[in-house]
Amino acid sequence: MRTRVRGWRWRRSPLRRRSDVVEAWTLLVVAVLILVGAPLAGATAAWWAHDEARSVAAEQQAERHRVRAEVVGERGDSLPSVQADGRHAYRATVRWTEPGQGTRTATARVPGGTRPGEAVDVWFDSRGRSVTPPMDGTAIWQHTLTMGTCAAGGVVLVVLLGHSAVRRVALRRRLAEWEREWARTEPEWTHRGV
Repeated sequence: MRTRVRGWRWRRSPLRRRSDVVEAWTLLVVAVLILVGAPLAGATAAWWAHDEARSVAAEQQAERHRVRAEVVGERGDSLPSVQADGRHAYRATVRWTEPGQGTRTATARVPGGTRPGEAVDVWFDSRGRSVTPPMDGTAIWQHTLTMGTCAAGGVVLVVLLGHSAVRRVALRRRLAEWEREWARTEPEWTHRGV
């Protein structure tokens, strides 16, 4: 039956090697980095991403405008694209009336399944190009959580890879130390060379 002694690397012992102490301290540093550093890095990245996404959303709100338009043309052979809300959109010809400028016609993204004659909301930028709707609060929070999670996960991955490298080096050193000790002790045990 095998018993396991907890904390043996911290206790004084003739069997304890310097590599054992380094490995014990490394494990303590890894625990602190994972429990404190990863959440801190994730929160910092999320905070930065949230501010960045809010500024992008504000720019998009200022630059884009929504128009209520009537679909007048069938969607062509254009392939569907996926909008931010996960729905498919196609390009179709739409017509609307702007106050003071009369009736206008353009090609815009319309939701999949829209038929000619239906009214849809389409978005245009300042140059009159069809664009996706500006980011909403949900998209901002999704971006925030994604960036925060990726940053925290990245820190954990780097810390664990570093710990693995330190353990590998410590094991090599420990085996080399044991080999040197055995080279000195082996002649006494086997009575070789005496």
